[in-house]
Amino acid sequence: MMAMFRSFVSATHQLRQHQQNGAAATGESLESQFSCPICLEVYHKPVTIGRCAHTFCGECLQPCLQVTSPLCPLCRMPFDPKKVDKSSSVEKQLSNYKAPCRGCSKKVSLVKMRSHISSCAKVQEQMANCPKFVPVVPTSQPIPSNVPNRSTFSCPFCGARNLDQQELVKHCMENHRNDPNKVVCPVCSAMPWGDPSYKSSNFLQHLLHRHKFSYDTFVDYSIDEESSLQAAMALSCQIKC
Repeated sequence: MMAMFRSFVSATHQLRQHQQNGAAATGESLESQFSCPICLEVYHKPVTIGRCAHTFCGECLQPCLQVTSPLCPLCRMPFDPKKVDKSSSVEKQLSNYKAPCRGCSKKVSLVKMRSHISSCAKVQEQMANCPKFVPVVPTSQPIPSNVPNRSTFSCPFCGARNLDQQELVKHCMENHRNDPNKVVCPVCSAMPWGDPSYKSSNFLQHLLHRHKFSYDTFVDYSIDEESSLQAAMALSCQIKC
């Protein structure tokens, strides 16, 4: 009899644990379901593209609306910027649904999740304790001192420093949208093939069209263009032979 009782208590405990874990998973999936594909945070003032029905934060979509022929950041489908509308249905759902905070686990309305996370001590503690970047493989090689900085840039209009590519785009859109001056693109000029004297006639359009990704995602800086060309020709010869 005692064994049956213990078995019943254990089964009850496991069931409750499973229900709690399921509820937590539901909360997490709910938050991800209502997260902007660009900033990966819960929607803030969501807007929806009429043609493909993809939703983004209003501010996150703004850079795409500044170009002549905008493309959806998610599916790359062309769309009419005049047919981007405030998503009232998503805003209503954000007000109705709650999810656990990733730090303190307190149930918070999705519409208030951003402000809660920014002030949650547990989240801030997690961010402070986040492991710092380390090389995948330890190396004893000295760090070259003459390698140009290709991570952050200065604004060519006002000289504001330490801006990464996204920050540079945002800074220029907010502060220099109507600046008629022709300037040198600091991103291009930092590249091995960049021309430090070439001035873009429309720098903002150049930024939005040219620098949608980071060069280092695709570029091997350790070899120059001539070496790349020679390697490609050698490979082509091997294939033909």
